[in-house]
Amino acid sequence: MIFSHYIYPLVATIIIEFIVLRLLKENDKKVLLSSVIVNTLTNLPLNLFVPNDMVSIAIAEVAIVVIEAIWYYFFVKDIKKAMIYSALCNAVSFFTGLLIDIAVYLFTH
Repeated sequence: MIFSHYIYPLVATIIIEFIVLRLLKENDKKVLLSSVIVNTLTNLPLNLFVPNDMVSIAIAEVAIVVIEAIWYYFFVKDIKKAMIYSALCNAVSFFTGLLIDIAVYLFTH
């Protein structure tokens, strides 16, 4: 239970967002490693404490985009780049997770 509800989404998010950063041509190991750290700091609380309804999740995701943009800014020193990284990484991982949830639902019901 713990593994499937908390660790799988975290690992999937880390992998997806790492791929997005690489597609955006990010090569700095500090930025890539910081992505793992910030996703651990934001994803676990999201999955542990945010109620499972679309309004709560949407509010939390917006807050996470802002938090992660600030985080990335400390590494890339460019607010526009930090916002792009955060917004794209989170959008891709969110919609990928949504597609996985839909697929799991369709195949189990």
